Amino acid sequence: MKRLLSIICALFLFAQMAISAPFNANAKTKRIPAGTQFTLELLNPVTSTTRAGAEFSAILVTDQKEDKDIILPSGSLVRGTVKKVIPSKRLSKGAVVYLDFDHVVTPNGRQLPLSLTVVGRSDMTIDGGITTTKGYGDAVKQNWQKTKRIAKNATQWGKDTGDDFWNGYGKIITVPAGVIGGGIGGGGYFIGDSVADLIRKGEEVKIDKGTKLQVILVDPIDVPVI
Repeated sequence: MKRLLSIICALFLFAQMAISAPFNANAKTKRIPAGTQFTLELLNPVTSTTRAGAEFSAILVTDQKEDKDIILPSGSLVRGTVKKVIPSKRLSKGAVVYLDFDHVVTPNGRQLPLSLTVVGRSDMTIDGGITTTKGYGDAVKQNWQKTKRIAKNATQWGKDTGDDFWNGYGKIITVPAGVIGGGIGGGGYFIGDSVADLIRKGEEVKIDKGTKLQVILVDPIDVPVI
């Protein structure tokens, strides 16, 4: 019995030494410097309707290399949490979500803390949150873009419809009709929705599963390599 206990203790100590090996003084590491840009793909959606502290996961889309050595391969798992949520407000002030990336799982199974910040999105606030509309002015700008699309689609309808009549001469009638109709419809939409934006709340944030996020490493990380 004593011999069996000795064997079990020896195996336990060996396992502990094996686990801690990548972090000993002689461990070989490769540094990924601050400022390195990653591309991550979300494995689950993130929305402003979730509570702060909710967890999410993403994977690295491309290999992180140093010369020809792969430090972190594509598919490496990155975990994070929703750091903060600001609810939507009146005057079309959209909700805001702040993401916090906790750690990355290395090829040898280690979890390394990391600090990332999202970049390259047009829907970001000055302090790094992700939103929908930044207020009434932003909502009006979006309405104007929709209004232009309505007018463009109506004009295109006039051209397409006119091509089918009188060997194309029907456009003499259908194109002006499309332009006028698009102007009236688009203008009505712009005025009506802009008035409504004065009292309605902004939209919720929804970042879908599969969304690719561009992020930058804030602090360097030293990754143990095999």
